[in-house]
Amino acid sequence: MSLLILKLVLTPLLIAAATLAARRWGPAVGGWLAGLPLTSGPVSVFLALEQGQAFAAQAARGTLLGLIAVAAFCVAYTRSAKDSAWLRSSAIGFSLYLLATLGLSLVSLNLTVSTLLVFALLWVVLVAVGFPASRSSRISAPWWDLPLRMTTATMMVLFITGGAEYLGPDWSGLLSPFPVFAFVMAAFSHRQDGAAAAHRLLRGVVIGSFAFASFFVVIALFVQRADLVFVYLLATSVACAVNGISLAALVREQRAA
Repeated sequence: MSLLILKLVLTPLLIAAATLAARRWGPAVGGWLAGLPLTSGPVSVFLALEQGQAFAAQAARGTLLGLIAVAAFCVAYTRSAKDSAWLRSSAIGFSLYLLATLGLSLVSLNLTVSTLLVFALLWVVLVAVGFPASRSSRISAPWWDLPLRMTTATMMVLFITGGAEYLGPDWSGLLSPFPVFAFVMAAFSHRQDGAAAAHRLLRGVVIGSFAFASFFVVIALFVQRADLVFVYLLATSVACAVNGISLAALVREQRAA
């Protein structure tokens, strides 16, 4: 019961904090925040507590690979948004995401290869996404936007952790970075302020994914070897350090735009 309460409280609070920060500093920073493990991090903690550390370690490797599918979503949405409405771009993005996820479920890579592959592909995707054509205006969000995001995030965490025993560690990990927040934020930005706003946001998602990947590399390496509190604090510290570097690069990029 205590874990259920934690799921119902922690996840929506994290999403609320990220959303409010995004409204304060714009879509690029919003995308950067959406790229962080705001739901996958809590999912990993709950998997370790409920399913065991070996399960969490294997799931972390799956989550790391799942970032490739998220990157595929970002590229597909960004490329199609120039000539399409948000609904068509979303359909194209999710189609490529699902194909990538299915493909990733068929491969078996060790942690070293997975890490090198993910970081290399994130750099390639960052180049492929490119820079938005123009600076977008700030979005005026409706009253239901924040409750919707909080509810969606919580449902996703409950679904993955509740079905983990049936999904298994590989699929639990692969589905953990499902780009629900990137999709909601990009689609809303696209509909309200055009393709450039969605482009700026999804570029931020890719930049934030470097910290995401760093978090799960640490989990995969140490979750079976050390105390859980220490491991997740270490993973958070490493992710924050990478975050600082990526945020500094993002701020410089915004000033130059």
